[in-house]
Amino acid sequence: MDAGLKRELEAKVYAGERLSREDGVALYDSDDLAWLGRLAQHRRTERNGDRVMFNVNRHLNLTNVCSASCAYCSFQRKPGEKDAYTMRIDEAVRKAKEMEDEQLTELHIVNGLHPTLPWRYYPKVLRELKAALPKVKLKAFTATEVQWFEKISGLTADEILDELMDAGLESLTGGGAEIFDWEVRQHIVDHACHWEDWSRIHRLAHSKGMKTPSTMLYGHIEEPRHRVDHVLRLRELQDETGGFVVFIPLRYQHDFVDSADGKIRNRIQARTTMAAPAESLKTFAVSRLLFDNVPHVKCFWVMHGLSVAQMSLNFGVDDLDGSVVEYKITHDADSYGTPNTMHRDDLLHLIWDAGFQPVERNTRYEVVREYDPAPSLAQRRAEPQQVWA
Repeated sequence: MDAGLKRELEAKVYAGERLSREDGVALYDSDDLAWLGRLAQHRRTERNGDRVMFNVNRHLNLTNVCSASCAYCSFQRKPGEKDAYTMRIDEAVRKAKEMEDEQLTELHIVNGLHPTLPWRYYPKVLRELKAALPKVKLKAFTATEVQWFEKISGLTADEILDELMDAGLESLTGGGAEIFDWEVRQHIVDHACHWEDWSRIHRLAHSKGMKTPSTMLYGHIEEPRHRVDHVLRLRELQDETGGFVVFIPLRYQHDFVDSADGKIRNRIQARTTMAAPAESLKTFAVSRLLFDNVPHVKCFWVMHGLSVAQMSLNFGVDDLDGSVVEYKITHDADSYGTPNTMHRDDLLHLIWDAGFQPVERNTRYEVVREYDPAPSLAQRRAEPQQVWA
């Protein structure tokens, strides 16, 4: 990067000025990862100090049967496939209650677009989960799923969200975003929910008082300019609604091992390479610098590994998601080595070990509990430390 441009970008960051599309592309062009990290960490520290948020949650994927065949997806199955499944409502409740003793605060529910499952199944399962775990927040369904519910029910998204909220829905999830630019999206997505509908549904959710996450799937066939475009669309929507509480860059995964039938379902991996750790850290940093109006940036540790998750806390990230439990969408595809579950104590020590203060939150990013600050370097050196690989 030209030294003058570097000084200009740094001055804008430290002055708190909004960065432009051209600035975002220039930041991705920089090979000075330490410099990018320093700028992003300045922005992150100004907003969130040395606090790192997490929650105790459980992912539930009620069905992997899906009418779509997105090119990057290893999770979806077609009706009749050997390992296709759909949970009964009592099975979903039983799985959710397995974590009751760990003071679970959130259920995160994402599914395939099941071609024959009736619309009434979805509010019913939320009602049963809420009755079984009344203190647990329900974060469920992508905008893509809500648009699918419109198709199978004949209801509007407005009516659907009202009924889901009446059944206990606290927040939508951020999925279905992938990359919004049609230049890329047309090659990776096989459903009808694109930027216009994704933004329409989140805008509607925000108008009803929901705080929702936003996401981006990176590291496949997109270029940095597509990532910048994606963030700026979300930033403009956030200017309008103020409803996004966190941005989550999700690392695209190759289909290394399909544990059930040995099939490779990822149709683009022959021409893609997964993002290396340095690219992930750059993506976190640039996202934090561009997103001046979204309070939090999350590293979903399942998709990045625990060491990169710790490093990301110095590149603008201030949230590490939660305990997760059985994240089938990624773990059905790869053998990346991340555990299925991180318990509260695991997350606390992961954050302390990185030198930050853990803060437990709920779905709306309200503080549940603040923990002690990280021990000093001298204290940590005084006894053997766990290594997070």
